[in-house]
Amino acid sequence: MANGTADVRKLFIFTTTQNYFGLMSELWDQPLLCNCLEINNFLDDGNQMLLRVQRSDAGISFSNTIEFGDTKDKVLVFFKLRPEVITDENLHDNILVSSMLESPISSLYQAVRQVFAPMLLKDQEWSRNFDPKLQNLLSELEAGLGIVLRRSDTNLTKLKFKEDDTRGILTPSDEFQFWIEQAHRGNKQISKERANYFKELFETIAREFYNLDSLSLLEVVDLVETTQDVVDDVWRQTEHDHYPESRMLHLLDIIGGSFGRFVQKKLGTLNLWEDPYYLVKESLKAGISICEQWVIVCNHLTGQVWQRYIPHPWKNEKYFPETLDKLGKRLEEVLSVRTIHEKLLYFLPASEEKIICLTRVFEPFTGLNPVQYNPYTEPLWKAAVSQYEKIIAPAEQKIAGKLKSCISEIQDSPQQLLQAFLKYKELVKRPTISKELMLERETLLARLVDSIKDFRSDFENRCRGIPGDASGPLSGKNLSEVVNNIVWVRQLELKVDDTIKIAEALLSDLSGFRCFHRNAEDLLDQLKLYEQEQFDDWSRDIQSGLSDSRSGLCIEASSRIMELDSNDGSLKVHYSDRLVILLREVRQLSALGFVIPAKIQQVANIAQKFCKQAIILKQVAHFYNSIDQQMIRSQRPMMLQSALAFEQIIKNSKTGSGGKSQITWDNPKELEGYIQKLQNAAERLATENRKLRKWHTTFCEKVVVLMNIDLLRQQQRWKDGLQELRTGLATVEAQCPLAWQSKWEGPEDPLQYLRGLVARALAIQNWVDKAEKQALLCETLDLSELFHPDTFLNALRQETARAVGRPVDSLKFVASWKGRLPEAKLQIKISGLLLEGCSFDGNQLCENQLDSPSVSSVLPCFMGWIPQDACGPYSLDECISLPVYTSAERDRVVTNIDVPCGGNQDQWIQCGAALFLKNQ
Repeated sequence: MANGTADVRKLFIFTTTQNYFGLMSELWDQPLLCNCLEINNFLDDGNQMLLRVQRSDAGISFSNTIEFGDTKDKVLVFFKLRPEVITDENLHDNILVSSMLESPISSLYQAVRQVFAPMLLKDQEWSRNFDPKLQNLLSELEAGLGIVLRRSDTNLTKLKFKEDDTRGILTPSDEFQFWIEQAHRGNKQISKERANYFKELFETIAREFYNLDSLSLLEVVDLVETTQDVVDDVWRQTEHDHYPESRMLHLLDIIGGSFGRFVQKKLGTLNLWEDPYYLVKESLKAGISICEQWVIVCNHLTGQVWQRYIPHPWKNEKYFPETLDKLGKRLEEVLSVRTIHEKLLYFLPASEEKIICLTRVFEPFTGLNPVQYNPYTEPLWKAAVSQYEKIIAPAEQKIAGKLKSCISEIQDSPQQLLQAFLKYKELVKRPTISKELMLERETLLARLVDSIKDFRSDFENRCRGIPGDASGPLSGKNLSEVVNNIVWVRQLELKVDDTIKIAEALLSDLSGFRCFHRNAEDLLDQLKLYEQEQFDDWSRDIQSGLSDSRSGLCIEASSRIMELDSNDGSLKVHYSDRLVILLREVRQLSALGFVIPAKIQQVANIAQKFCKQAIILKQVAHFYNSIDQQMIRSQRPMMLQSALAFEQIIKNSKTGSGGKSQITWDNPKELEGYIQKLQNAAERLATENRKLRKWHTTFCEKVVVLMNIDLLRQQQRWKDGLQELRTGLATVEAQCPLAWQSKWEGPEDPLQYLRGLVARALAIQNWVDKAEKQALLCETLDLSELFHPDTFLNALRQETARAVGRPVDSLKFVASWKGRLPEAKLQIKISGLLLEGCSFDGNQLCENQLDSPSVSSVLPCFMGWIPQDACGPYSLDECISLPVYTSAERDRVVTNIDVPCGGNQDQWIQCGAALFLKNQ
């Protein structure tokens, strides 16, 4: 050792520097360094507070100052706690040591984040005595440094944003926070919009990653799938500039790191060797699933899907999270060890366990945490596993015979045999047990050979059939024929592949394995060839359809969006259902790993661009084409105006000044406005229809209630129900046609109605008795006694026509107050007529006097049907035709009769003269 190193203080500095920089030669063997002025100043001068050590290509250099440019290389800094000369006594009490990597910002941020903030903010003793204001300042310092670090390129002399710089992004939460900050602090509006878009996509998983440690293993299994969807959406988005590939690579890496650390932390809380097997098994399976699934996700996205995504292809090699993959394999080994032990215990009674030392089987793993995988722990793990296998060797010898007898009992049942081998797979893999089960494994191999033959036969019998048919591929839901066939054959491939894996794991040493493996691989090749043929046929059909305008696969951005069919009047959208199916096929085939031809992908991209609007328009078109079926027939006139307004919007699908040009797909602003108008009109029409249908149902229900009311005992209830009906009708009266309102006529007073009902019923019986005696037409009749007097008069007309042998329409109806009608074959004498608006003395009409009643009785008269060419009792010049109503409300006409008026017809029209039947 050189003389300079007799100084304990310099020895401390040299040793620390050598260890930090990993130097091979000893610093104290360099005389210049031992007599370095900067080192002497730091040690011997109380005012010199700092010593900087830096390694560069030129070697090790020392300095008593730090410059920003120093951070391009690793820097080690010694600095004093107090301004004192360094001695042997205060050497370890007054010197602090700090390293600096990348930048002073990064070093300070990590020191605050990893060391000082947790200690001062979370530790109960320190946080209790730390001023809350200072705690807030420390938190703000940490957040501020993080923002600067995430937005700076530390290799530049000025802080400048560089999106590819991810050295400040250490966790997924840092990445999510980066885009939040960019959305608020971006320099340009377009950059803010892009950052906000990514921020919204990441929000789906941001909360879960922020609270990752509080989630369960099973919840994180689901999170892996959700994360795959999110990063896929981020990569595939085309609304803004693409997500940088280097940044995505870093994101996939830190997500995998977060998943790995989470699994290690969760499993680290278990005693994997002593805790109950079922608990350890489920936890390990969940941890293995997390690791395996993320490895598969990265391989699938960067190795297949993104490399084939034409708008934004992945250019680098596929990303493989090696550390996470090896962690998953380590967990599989741990599970295998526990499973083998559990199976051994199953076959051995407690007394034999002690004899073969199974009670100390896990001793080799003492002091070794199996979930802490890294290259340094791997040799220790392998040594522990090797020692473990030596311990269980006697137990394997013991249970081999028991397992053989257990399997021999079921070898005649192929399914049970396979299940048994899978159940005891870990034991069967053991060399000793595998040798003992040679015959049983030969039997299993024969069964697997048969399975391959069955798979081949099933494929060959179905491959040319139609999906869903008995002789065709099995069909799934919402799958086109090509996708269905590919999914079906993929399922067969998985079955064959599983069979191969079982054989490789348990039967690879058997003589017939090679032949089995060759046949299975041949079948796999045949299945893959069929799969590719299906895709190639689909590609050819689609590409040939692209050149045929009638195929429905062509969409021109400048074409009209919709029009009314001139043949049937239906509304048709110029976006075929075949395009919708094509989009689904392209999406599904891409997910299955196929490279979509550029020509088809281009059409799919155009179709996808307008898909959202097309779906809305198709919904509107379906509504327009089916609204008449949704309307109640009697209500259609009530909705005529709304329907016409809706149709007018459809017909006037034009834009521009004066509405001269048609709205097309490539005019998104006008298209959105037009769709909004259509939706509003359709919603108004649908709302109106729903309202009227609801009132219809309500009215029907109320009528049913009225029909069940006892009119004699529940008069008030009848009146209340009737009032509710009238109130409801009043709400829709403006739309309600008179013909529809007339359906709801009826008396308000039930007693009046009942009296009339009883009176008419009794009178009808009297009429029936007279008719049976052939005396009906011989007596004076009162038409008000009939429910339908017009029906009676029509029957009289028909009887007269038969009696005179003339057509019904060759007869006319006349009345006479002079006496009987000589021209009438059949006639009746009528009484009970009332006259309103004037008086009648039997000879002619006359005006009412001041003291005359408004309604007067009319003398009985003879009525009958006579031929059109016959002369009636009165000349046309001296008569006026007056209507005969059923009641004074003049709402229903029974007939019209000529009444002598003296010749001045206009006078009686002006005074509103009319006849009606008396009330019963």
